[in-house]
Amino acid sequence: MISSPNGTRPLLEPEQLRELARAFADAGALEELTQRWSFESSSELLATSARSMKMEWLDNDNIENPEQTLQGFPARLIYRYSVFPIERGDGWLRLAVSNPFDFAAIDSVASAVEVEVRPVMASNEMIQRLIKKYLGVGSETIDGLIALQRLKGDEIEMLEGIDLENLEDAEEAQQASVVRLVNEILSEAIEARASDIHIESQEAGLKIRHRIDGVLQRQSTPPEMNQFRAAIISRLKIMAKMNIAEKRVPQDGRIKIRVKGREIDIRVSVIPMLHGESVVMRVLDKSNLNFSLRGIGMPESVYQRFQKLIRLPHGIVLVTGPTGSGKTTTLYSALSEIKSEDVKIVTTEDPIEYQLEGINQIQVHSKVGLTFAACLRAILRHDPDVILVGEIRDLETAENATQASLTGHMVFSTLHTNDAAGAFMRLGDMGVEPFLVASTVEGVMAQRLVRVLCEDCKVPYQPKLEDLPEDFPVAQLENTPLLYRPEGCESCRNTGYRGRKGIYELLVTNEEIRHLVTQACTSDVIKQAAIRNGMETLREDGWNKVLSGITTIDEVLRVTKAD
Repeated sequence: MISSPNGTRPLLEPEQLRELARAFADAGALEELTQRWSFESSSELLATSARSMKMEWLDNDNIENPEQTLQGFPARLIYRYSVFPIERGDGWLRLAVSNPFDFAAIDSVASAVEVEVRPVMASNEMIQRLIKKYLGVGSETIDGLIALQRLKGDEIEMLEGIDLENLEDAEEAQQASVVRLVNEILSEAIEARASDIHIESQEAGLKIRHRIDGVLQRQSTPPEMNQFRAAIISRLKIMAKMNIAEKRVPQDGRIKIRVKGREIDIRVSVIPMLHGESVVMRVLDKSNLNFSLRGIGMPESVYQRFQKLIRLPHGIVLVTGPTGSGKTTTLYSALSEIKSEDVKIVTTEDPIEYQLEGINQIQVHSKVGLTFAACLRAILRHDPDVILVGEIRDLETAENATQASLTGHMVFSTLHTNDAAGAFMRLGDMGVEPFLVASTVEGVMAQRLVRVLCEDCKVPYQPKLEDLPEDFPVAQLENTPLLYRPEGCESCRNTGYRGRKGIYELLVTNEEIRHLVTQACTSDVIKQAAIRNGMETLREDGWNKVLSGITTIDEVLRVTKAD
């Protein structure tokens, strides 16, 4: 955890240390010194200054026995002086400090805890990581919230009651401390690359979880946050333009914010649960938009065949998979590939997740009768070349999509099926005649998302044959004897994974497939025919990505089943 840097940089001269001390008191001066003295980063400058002053340097955020170290340490001192206790002994405390020249702060801590303080130098970024890791998301605003509550009696506690007037709810939820706390909850999730934020009301209190790379991860929160649960949820409802006085029925809304120059669109769903309202927010980061079929992990052979499919003059191309498998991203990427001034593209979606330049998008509103089927009928009167239907859910939508393809339009849509072959049976189950399905569906893409191994910390290993799944291509281990497993580091937040890529199964309809569909054959029969004609299954594509060092065996097992 603590090191005495032995870098090659020369020690700082006394006059430089005095200039450094002055820089701590002047915002931005530290970065100016970093550049002027030709250091690669402010952390390198601080590490060198620690060596010059014969101080220890804190180079990671791991603490032994953090509960014991933090016990009895006043949290207000951490936020006031940007310090953090890292080790406690008999009559002494090792304290990480971001400003080693702030002797008044060190003396104040020593006076408050009544032990000898032994300062250890750390960057301000390291102090902030320690705070978030050991005190939890939003911890720095809790002191302010508690002070506010003491000033206003039990007013915040009353927010959980059902007799409060709307104005009182709004007033409490917009207190500066609550606003700051909610902003930090959102910014922390965005910084962590979370796709969803879950704020759940449990009997034991408030629970916050982030879905990162498709997997939910619990976030630590200070226990004092529980008493401000109602204020937090009310603040979010105000931001999403919901009725904060209504706590009995589900509500949906949208928040648009800008974080560090990035435009973020957040879809908010609030549902009353047994122990209070729970909130789920889908985070759509517009700055990360990169709709490219090559960029989402599509193998070259699949890419080439899919390119031909999406450029057909008419027909239906379906993308299938469970919720959260990247279907919308694949379809948007396909539209981005074919859009041009001479192609009219119209979409109908529920909801519109991303706004695409050069494409006409319609938001479904079922309550007023604007369903997928109704939109599709209207779109056909709008002279389109390509139509995207967000999802085929019922017979009317399926029949309209079929008719649109028969009248010379290219139709893209999604279905919820386990594999590509299952799409034909699903349309038949909806009531579409098999001969219509066979004559209109040109291809089906099934897909899943697997987490990608972190490049900074993935570790090679030689697998044991008895530990491999039965369908793993063992023969290919002769060419690639080493696989990779996750280790965990700072850049991936100790998960071992960073980002996701798709695994794909593309079924291109040929004469044999059309004949089987017309005969209403089962999906297993259709799948075997497709494999004979060269289709690579989801599982096979997954194993190829394992052998390429992109992902792990566990990830493929998590999202697919054996063929």
